[in-house]
Amino acid sequence: MEITLTVDGELFVLAVEPRVTVLDALREYLGVISVKKGCDHGQCGACTALVDGRRVATCLSLAVQCDGAEITTAGGLGEHPIARAFVEHDGFQCGYCTPGQVCSAVGMLDEAAQGWPSHVTEDVAAEVDGLSDDEIRERMGGNLCRCGAYVNIVAAIREVADRAEHAARRTGEGAR
Repeated sequence: MEITLTVDGELFVLAVEPRVTVLDALREYLGVISVKKGCDHGQCGACTALVDGRRVATCLSLAVQCDGAEITTAGGLGEHPIARAFVEHDGFQCGYCTPGQVCSAVGMLDEAAQGWPSHVTEDVAAEVDGLSDDEIRERMGGNLCRCGAYVNIVAAIREVADRAEHAARRTGEGAR
């Protein structure tokens, strides 16, 4: 089947079999190595990318289902504040999970900004007003780090979330 994907801002037309995953289309067909193949069962998060702005385990998504989608990998995030915070807080060790962690963090911060609750949100009817460390851990629960850099990952996300919250207060927007 012929599909069209926009990956990190670049348009691609691919001929793929219906069973090809987004992960395999990115890595095998397009040579995009910033998405990693970890468990290949959607349990580790190493393959996480943003598909039309939402975080997705690309090993579980079929490429034909994403025809016409815009896919952003960690490589396409450029100088995103999350990427810089991961470096500043040493939020990686071996680095294998880092691209998926970074994409997941960007997606989860957007979800929180939109007011999506998590399993540890105390009052799901209330507006999300800042993210506690428990909220960050819960929201990032689908991304594993076998090196155990979780403390630094949470610190990196916390810094960016706090900066965004502070900026929103200064402009009068507040939490959504």
